[in-house]
Amino acid sequence: MTTGTLSNPQKTIPLLFEGLTWREFKAVEQLLDRPGYRLSFLDGVLEIVPIPSEAHETVKERIAALLELYLLMAGVDFTPTGSMTLESETGQVKREADKSYKLTAGKLRPDLAIEVVFSSGGINKLEAYRRLNISEVWFWEDGVLEIYHLRNDGDQPEYEQIDQSEAIPGIDLALLLRCISLTNHVDAVRTWQQSIQ
Repeated sequence: MTTGTLSNPQKTIPLLFEGLTWREFKAVEQLLDRPGYRLSFLDGVLEIVPIPSEAHETVKERIAALLELYLLMAGVDFTPTGSMTLESETGQVKREADKSYKLTAGKLRPDLAIEVVFSSGGINKLEAYRRLNISEVWFWEDGVLEIYHLRNDGDQPEYEQIDQSEAIPGIDLALLLRCISLTNHVDAVRTWQQSIQ
């Protein structure tokens, strides 16, 4: 088994354009509708991020492989929704998660969004997900996993940072992080599978 860890390349800085209306954003979105860029929008700010790096895609796909194996072995009925576009004109928001999952049958939006962060700055992604009413959001950055769960306790739903996933109870996050960081993908999946059997 290879025990090295994934490298962390230099972070990208997204391009930000402020003061756009929703209509202007949608026009720009049509103009830039080509491979190579990911667009997000929040409160009049357009964020443009170039194609993710190989390191970003490796971590994203590793998390997906491990998570989906866990869900299958735990007997959880789930639907992977990838990086589906989530938007709300009334909420003035558009966002695409790196990975997302429906864990509840019949829902229009995913229950879980996963962000792999290799950038610095940009729009407030957690606020974007709050407006889109995503129950739980995971942020992986520099080998650390932060989990936020949406609470509807007051007038307005707010995220609370938590230590264990409520969307996927019982998942061993410390082991998950160790497996994510292994250099070899097959070793990571085998280690994970042997540990959760």
